[in-house]
Amino acid sequence: MDLSSLRPAKGAVKNKKRVGRGQGSGNGTTAGKGNKGQQARSGYKRPIMEGGQIPVYRRLPKFGFTPVQRKSFATVNLSQIAQWIEDGAIEKEVTLLDLKSLCHASNADYFKILGNGELTTAVKITAHAFSKSAEEKINAAGGQVVKAFRTLEEASKVRDLSPEEAALKPKAQLVKRVKKSQKP
Repeated sequence: MDLSSLRPAKGAVKNKKRVGRGQGSGNGTTAGKGNKGQQARSGYKRPIMEGGQIPVYRRLPKFGFTPVQRKSFATVNLSQIAQWIEDGAIEKEVTLLDLKSLCHASNADYFKILGNGELTTAVKITAHAFSKSAEEKINAAGGQVVKAFRTLEEASKVRDLSPEEAALKPKAQLVKRVKKSQKP
């Protein structure tokens, strides 16, 4: 046995389908494409067909998976805050501006404090949200929790208040006006 005697397995190699070669080919007249219509023309490519199951473009929602009014939270663990205190980056108070600069976040971000780690010094922390464990650990260390309502971007648009004060001021609730029916 040598390279010149090697052959593919029987049935492994088939002749190419010779389309448009007349009646004798077995694919005469319409060349195996049926009769007329878009599918009989050259250049037709079937749009995404998944064999009868609902196609992917119908299974997925049109406007994405995230809600339109989604808030992007930058998370900070208590272990990170303890490290910043140890390094001297912050002292007795953590403001939104401190969190923005230390987390390299944007003005549009909300900040959430998570309870991973331990806090030994009393620190006043201002953020938009706190986990239960984080709140308990901050209070147990003698610190204070202050909840902000606005991002720094929103707070900068409030007139007559500094951004720090405006961030702590609650947003006004929208009131739906109901038209009163006119009695004749």
